[in-house]
Amino acid sequence: MSTLERYFGFAARGTTLGRDTMAGVTTFVVMSYIIFLNPIILTGATPKFGAPLAFSAVLTSTCLVAGVMSMLMGITTNYAYAIAPGLGLNAVVAYGLVASGKASFPEAMGLVVLEGVAMVILAVSGLRELIFRAIPLELKKAIAIGIGLFIAFIGLYNSGIVASIPANGTPVQLGSFTTWPIFVAIFGILFTFAMRAIRFKGDLIVGIIGTTIVATVINALVSHHRVFGTSVATWPGWHHLYASPNFGLLGKISMHSFSSTQLGVIASLVWVFSLFLSDFFDFSGTAIGVGNAAGYVDSEGNIPEFKKALIVDGLAAVAGGAASASSATTYIESGSGVAAGGRTGWVAVVAGLLFFPFMFISPLIGMVPAQATAAALIVVGWLMISTLTEMEGEAEGEGASKLAGIDFHDLAIGLSAALTIVVMPFTYSITNGIGFGFITYTLICAARREWKRIHPIMWVVTAAFVLYFLVPFLQQHVSWFGGHLT
Repeated sequence: MSTLERYFGFAARGTTLGRDTMAGVTTFVVMSYIIFLNPIILTGATPKFGAPLAFSAVLTSTCLVAGVMSMLMGITTNYAYAIAPGLGLNAVVAYGLVASGKASFPEAMGLVVLEGVAMVILAVSGLRELIFRAIPLELKKAIAIGIGLFIAFIGLYNSGIVASIPANGTPVQLGSFTTWPIFVAIFGILFTFAMRAIRFKGDLIVGIIGTTIVATVINALVSHHRVFGTSVATWPGWHHLYASPNFGLLGKISMHSFSSTQLGVIASLVWVFSLFLSDFFDFSGTAIGVGNAAGYVDSEGNIPEFKKALIVDGLAAVAGGAASASSATTYIESGSGVAAGGRTGWVAVVAGLLFFPFMFISPLIGMVPAQATAAALIVVGWLMISTLTEMEGEAEGEGASKLAGIDFHDLAIGLSAALTIVVMPFTYSITNGIGFGFITYTLICAARREWKRIHPIMWVVTAAFVLYFLVPFLQQHVSWFGGHLT
């Protein structure tokens, strides 16, 4: 019996070393789009103050965190959960905090570290079940749907398909479909959607690579680098494909947001809570979903020794913040490896190992234009929006799916869920969406005197969000918030 067999127990899980190795490769291929998207999202945000992040440094941190934390998850839990910086959470950091001028990148990453610490404390203390009971299931689903819309909107806007043209009197509209960048974006969407339709594994990364090739050809042969310039969609040359990993972002965090005039103590704590909330429910839903398929979930709906997985996921958030890669979390794409027959932690170990080589080819990955990632962001957004539906029983044709339980006729649930979903993309802020939804739910239930529907923790959370929205007013008019009494 090999050492790997003794440690991971392939036979006991009904699998083999070879099968789990290929499952790990499958998981990596399906989730490897994050190597492209995370640096693009984080470096695409222009800070109102502080320095922007270097693409090569974000790429190095992304691969380092994904590799180390995926391996740690596989080794410590023996579950096939792979980890990488989370889409949605990176958008919160880049656009909700940094681009909006609320924090610099070091300050934003400091809040991410605190969110991860909260995750670890939650896991160790056993408060997970209490928080689950406090927030209605429908609002948890609404949060995921809102984040999905937000991510899809970022893809459409950054690619130019959706544009802001104030002179036309509308906030947003379709971009000009007579330009080469839009042509590249549309090609990428059609190409990726076609691969998704035929169930091609690795459709997102192949779509990104294929679209980048088309953009590079157009940039070089058709426009002589006038369309995309010389920084993207331009072959770096054979002698410049390799670059040493840039570890310059490791440890570049700050806790100055608690004393800054942009945020302050109350707003910083609310942001930590918002990041924690998104990360916590994203991980829990992913773990249960993938765990069901892998056979980890017992007859009572629990995963044995789930606390270990919670702790590792919390540590991943800490590591992501400390490396300025944004909060890292368990990926739903881990299900692809499970679907390929993977059952043990060796799947996560293999997936993690495959991230490391990409730390050395940042110039090649830096070729990718925003138009090449639009399709991937739309697909990821759709996957999150699909929280609204679920399959029950065995599939029987088209009628196998049904609504997943958001009763929009229930005023408290329906209105709060709707506000959660629409406020996120409309205000470019996940935190705003969660805050509007929670306050609305608590207010309506209280007005109707339906006290039993409001968990005590919801009162605390609602009060925190009320303070969060009042922070700008308090900063201007209350002395201990940095303003003056009136």
